[in-house]
Amino acid sequence: MEQLFNLNIVDKSLLYAIYAVSALAALYLLVRPVLLPRPMRRGAAGPGRRSWIITATAGVAGGALTGAAALFICEVVLNVFGLPLDADTRTWVIAAFAGVGLAVVNLWRSRWWRKAAAVVACLVFIVTAALGINAGYGLNPTLGAMLGMNQTQHLALPKLNPAQQTQGGAALWQSWKPPAGIPAAGRSGTVTIPADASGFHARDAYLYLPPAALVDNPPALPIIVMMMGQPGGPEQSKSAVQQLDALAQRNNGLAPIVLTIDQLGDPYRNPVCVDSAKGKVYTYVTTDVVNYVRRNLNVAAGRTQWAIAGYSNGGECALSFAAKRPELFGSLLDISGELDPLVGTVDNTVKTVFGGNNAAFTAEKPATILKAHKYSDDLAIFTSGALDSKYGPQGATAEADAKVAGMTTRRFVGGGVGHRGDAVDFGLKSGLPLLYQRFGLARP
Repeated sequence: MEQLFNLNIVDKSLLYAIYAVSALAALYLLVRPVLLPRPMRRGAAGPGRRSWIITATAGVAGGALTGAAALFICEVVLNVFGLPLDADTRTWVIAAFAGVGLAVVNLWRSRWWRKAAAVVACLVFIVTAALGINAGYGLNPTLGAMLGMNQTQHLALPKLNPAQQTQGGAALWQSWKPPAGIPAAGRSGTVTIPADASGFHARDAYLYLPPAALVDNPPALPIIVMMMGQPGGPEQSKSAVQQLDALAQRNNGLAPIVLTIDQLGDPYRNPVCVDSAKGKVYTYVTTDVVNYVRRNLNVAAGRTQWAIAGYSNGGECALSFAAKRPELFGSLLDISGELDPLVGTVDNTVKTVFGGNNAAFTAEKPATILKAHKYSDDLAIFTSGALDSKYGPQGATAEADAKVAGMTTRRFVGGGVGHRGDAVDFGLKSGLPLLYQRFGLARP
């Protein structure tokens, strides 16, 4: 079972094989014996040729129209996803519904084995669409990750090195000398963060330790606390590991520790990053997570060595925490982040999260928080994709708000990048080098 959950579901050979099976299933359901030349029919039962063509066309068209209607209701009426879906996602959904429609009309006036094949084909069409959509977004590499079942092994933590934690002085790129036998790559896995102060039911966090953190007497390293989007989970940040390892190889094994936490509690719920009846997320991040880091990891103490980062929903949370707690987080990396703490519509958010209090909702907007403060020595990096028509403009607005409030800001827009895994990759590639300079891990 563990091997099944660890199956690489974005592997192209696997995807192409599943696509082929789905196409063959559709072909089988489409070609009834009545369509075959008379010598090949062998007394097959069922509708006439013209009748079947009309029935099959109606099934496919009806399924496709049902899929389009479902998309309209979810996207436009209910705003389930919080943003417009990409064209390929809509295509997969409509194609799956069309296939199911074809399978349904095969249940009438057919032999038992065709009925059984139609039921199996429905499952094949749904699975094919789900895998195709997942591959397009590129955030869940394994079946377990796609199903929200984290199969990553727990990570054993190195011993604390209190002497290094309290040391100051020269930047690490100047003072650090990698010892013999330093690992060539970092290590990553899950860790459990106790929610003593908040009581928030978070999933395990995903921790990356660079090579410099794995040696005897490791230095006090900077840390990035990161959050992914919704739906999603901490393990989706695995894409950062290769980039961090590559940067570490160029910088004598130095890289920030990256702790990707769960601000949702469940991939299909969004409590937003405040303390409310839906969960004390703010206390969880700023107290429980911060205490865990200080008590368990060899991290530097100064605020300029701490950064908060996030993608999409996590980007709004990161901006909010950076705005509220500049004494904790001296840097921000906002990757295609939302502008406001929303659960669907504003009305739904005010009602379900803020108990109907519009003023409380307005007070929690990052723009409101930024306007109430004046910042100094804060770095805020905002990235988004040129194809992201919703959160790209919101990122530009957030960057302008942060600049007016006194933060040093940088803005990056990726050509050909949308609001999916490519946005995360682009954001990390754009932001990490700047954070390296900020942290003193690389030569200026």
